[in-house]
Amino acid sequence: MADGIIETEIDGIRTLLAPRRRGRIGAGLFFRVGRADETLATSGITHLVEHLALHRHGLSDLHYNGATAAAYTHFHVDGTPAEIVEYLNGVCAALRDLPMERLETEKEILRTEAAGHSNGAADRLALWRYGARGYGLLGYGEQGLPRLDAGTVREWARTRFTRENAVLWITSDTLPEGLDPILPSGPRHPVPVPTSALPRTPAYFYGDDGVVVLDAVVRRSTAAGLFAEVLGRELFRDLRQKGGYSYTAAADYSPRDGEFATITAYADALPERQDAVVGGFVDVLAKLRAGRIEQADLDAARAAVLKSFDTPDLAAAMLPSHALNLLTGYRNLSAEQHAAELNAVTVADLHAVALEVAADALMQVPSRGVDWAGFTEAPQQSASVVTGRRFASLENDDVALVIAADGVSRTAPGNQVTVRFAECAAMLAYPDGGRRLTGHDGFTVGIEPTLYRLDPGALATVDAVVPPHAVVPMPPRAPEHIPRPKPKQEKPPRQAGPARRGKGATAGAWIFGVIALLWALIALVGTSEEFDAAAGPDWGIIAFFWLVEAALVFPVVRWARQGR
Repeated sequence: MADGIIETEIDGIRTLLAPRRRGRIGAGLFFRVGRADETLATSGITHLVEHLALHRHGLSDLHYNGATAAAYTHFHVDGTPAEIVEYLNGVCAALRDLPMERLETEKEILRTEAAGHSNGAADRLALWRYGARGYGLLGYGEQGLPRLDAGTVREWARTRFTRENAVLWITSDTLPEGLDPILPSGPRHPVPVPTSALPRTPAYFYGDDGVVVLDAVVRRSTAAGLFAEVLGRELFRDLRQKGGYSYTAAADYSPRDGEFATITAYADALPERQDAVVGGFVDVLAKLRAGRIEQADLDAARAAVLKSFDTPDLAAAMLPSHALNLLTGYRNLSAEQHAAELNAVTVADLHAVALEVAADALMQVPSRGVDWAGFTEAPQQSASVVTGRRFASLENDDVALVIAADGVSRTAPGNQVTVRFAECAAMLAYPDGGRRLTGHDGFTVGIEPTLYRLDPGALATVDAVVPPHAVVPMPPRAPEHIPRPKPKQEKPPRQAGPARRGKGATAGAWIFGVIALLWALIALVGTSEEFDAAAGPDWGIIAFFWLVEAALVFPVVRWARQGR
């Protein structure tokens, strides 16, 4: 273990100790379970266990909290040794016997919490990258809450919040007297296997105005952490200092699991500067990918990280990250080992990371696409539709639902979305008959009896085939929340076409009428002269005059009738 950190065990829980000379004692209990371990149909269950476990602490002067992340849950506290013992013993006791009388109340609290929280850009990137499962669930609300009952929640706590699946850390060189964090026994759970919703990378999708965001999954390394520092410096210099396009331009390195990390870069932009920010973002990435990395930037980034080691009680400050590494299976380094690795990183090492980032990048852009830079637009529709019964929309004759034995599709001109029942991550089922199906790839199809010409057998087909573990029974919707068809756009009445043409015909009739009148005068004069001729009339010339007159009069008469 790293210098100054003691590894021990209490009640079968791996424990890390390191003293903090000043201030109160800090402690935390990590569990290797998080949002990415859930399914969309059970999403929210880990957060719900966290809330239930903390309920009995109520109002207190104690500084404590809990957090549910993608791959872990963390209960942490600051206080005296006695307060630490009370908190940790209490959390473990609650996990063994959750207060199920609070189940529905805590669900409501979570729904209220979610209502005041909007997904950030990183959550949207997760949805597009991973789909509706695993790490992609961070991009979704906790849709599974309505179906979670006491038995399901107890079983989740019993099998996931176990001593083998936990790591405890305390900023002390000894275990506080009276600490007894008893937990059930269970298997140690590996980190979730990542999924993918992207056929290829680098890729992009359209997002909110005013921000450009990019992320990439890379192998965890000291060099990758330094590269994020250099990338942030380049973006700040190019987009803020030089171009003046952005106020915030930065990059971040965040471990995802024991093997990989996510590098995320961000820049804001005014609407009129968005294209410039996108272009600058791509230029910075292209520069680093080409290996044009300044030694001075590497040295500055390295110095910034090394400076963080100059802190009192460094071993104690490193405890949470070391505990999380122990939980996820990543190596732990002492400060001296980490410093040695930092000093060994070269520009060539950063270039290798830049190539990883460029190859795996996913970019959210606010306006124009970045196909010109070698990015591919992320899938906007499903590759195929099911073959089955077609039900027309009540709003638009060009839109329809297709329901088959293996899935459901929504078709519209230029767009098709399909959810296969075998790949359904969740189906929200409303008492009024509404159904909302989301596939593992993130595509969603809504079935609303109020919006389509459905028959009772259509819904029965869907309900019978969707796997039960994916069904989320929803509470009744308020009448105003049930979709209602919008009036179809009325087609112009049939007489409107002839009326529009009649307006043009009137002008044509006047023009041809004038020409016909003039030609009639010419024909009369010519006929009179032919009859006055000494040799007698030339009937061929007379016939020519009046045949032309007939040709001119005919369209005048036809258009006059249409214009009536």
